[in-house]
Amino acid sequence: MSNVILEMKNINKEFPGVKALDNVSFNVKKGSVHALMGENGAGKSTLMKCLFGMYKRDSGQIFLDGKEVEFKNAKDALEAGVAMVHQELNQALQRNIMDNLWLGRYPKVGKLITSEKQMYKDTQAIFEKLHVKVDPKRIMSTMPVSQRQMVEIAKAVSYDSKIIVFDEPTSSLTDQEVEHLFEIINMLKEQGCGIVYISHKMDEILKISDEVTIMRDGQWVATKDAKGLEMSEIIKLMVGRELRNLYPPKNNEPGEVVLKIDQMTAMYSHLQGVSMEVRRGEIVGLAGLDGSGRTELLENLFGIATRKSGDIYLDGKKIQNKNSVDSIRNGFALLTEERRSTGIFGVRSIRENTIISNLKKYKRIAGLLDNIQMKKDTDWAIKSMSIKTPNQDTQIRSLSGGNQQKVILGRWLLTEPEVLLLDEPTRGIDVGAKYEIYQLIIDLAAKGKSVIMVSSEMPELLGVCDRIVIMSNGRVAGELSAEEANQEQIMSYAAKYL
Repeated sequence: MSNVILEMKNINKEFPGVKALDNVSFNVKKGSVHALMGENGAGKSTLMKCLFGMYKRDSGQIFLDGKEVEFKNAKDALEAGVAMVHQELNQALQRNIMDNLWLGRYPKVGKLITSEKQMYKDTQAIFEKLHVKVDPKRIMSTMPVSQRQMVEIAKAVSYDSKIIVFDEPTSSLTDQEVEHLFEIINMLKEQGCGIVYISHKMDEILKISDEVTIMRDGQWVATKDAKGLEMSEIIKLMVGRELRNLYPPKNNEPGEVVLKIDQMTAMYSHLQGVSMEVRRGEIVGLAGLDGSGRTELLENLFGIATRKSGDIYLDGKKIQNKNSVDSIRNGFALLTEERRSTGIFGVRSIRENTIISNLKKYKRIAGLLDNIQMKKDTDWAIKSMSIKTPNQDTQIRSLSGGNQQKVILGRWLLTEPEVLLLDEPTRGIDVGAKYEIYQLIIDLAAKGKSVIMVSSEMPELLGVCDRIVIMSNGRVAGELSAEEANQEQIMSYAAKYL
């Protein structure tokens, strides 16, 4: 009897102007973790969405436990034992955890009335099994992204699935939470579940996987045993060339102080008494554990969160930044952490997403917009950011995560900002695209732009930044030169006020 639980044969999928999947075959064995790797736009998520019934494949066959299946939608897939934890969370944020976990399958009393008691009991049982310590009645919007991610993982497990697809599951998790996730995956393996694991974090892939399949430009490239596989080999298979350095050489030279934050305290978060300076042409990294106040600092700087007290000085002049309009006018730009919910307009085109923050520039007589200039600027963004897209009119939601991120970065560069606030700018992005974004950041700093960059990846901070400010429980815990710092020092400061 075959040990293969999932078999995908000769899968093809085409979107207007794009061959997303070209005759791809892919197998997963029972009780194993099969990693799926490739650059953004390689077809990984598209292949899994064809499996999950979100996309209708053009041709090819799918077999589950030896039987051919055809899932018309996600509900069909879930009921057949195929679950997927998506990279971009799509949850009912104003409802509690229980509602999100059992949506569409509420336990009933007499087939009519929803049993809150049974729902609570079932949720507690799953959380105990997975060692998740969260109140099932807690409202989703009050939770950090990492905890919401764990709820989504618990939901997938609750279906007693034969196959679970994890699409960038650790993009919002701390190191401790990643270890917890790996414990859950190992438990699922022991139960005979097949795991498909999509990630750009190669150290994780090599740690958790049994097999690795690499895709490039919609095609299968190779399938290898994870044991003995070298990171350099994965990169070469992914990008089609050798990438000798993960970080570009730095040629920026920090100058005089441009931005000064003095005793900033937030109204609705635990941010308190934060002071720091940023120089012209400097890249300052913001490190810290999840919930340390890194994102809150950027949001208060940009005026989309309410500041209780404290002052902001730009070029020695006190500014207000009461809202995003003020901030853009003062030369600030913010790349947000969650691009799907706060960064892109999914059903709008690449052009509309690119020019949206700079509409004033395109206004002509009687409020009409200059279409020629908008197309020209969008062309510049596509070329400068190396965005992979059929054309400007493509809906941004059809692009890979990395290409969406590049569109947003291009949008902000068109506003000609002096201070860039980047919140996890490379989250969920492949190694090749990361290098391109690092190069863009360094080039901007070399032109005299000032950058504050939040990242949960300490090697990234050490490789790109000039200086690292570490936050702990809403306060600045320490500051280190990137040249002299190491991960142990950063973690020590990050735990200072816990």
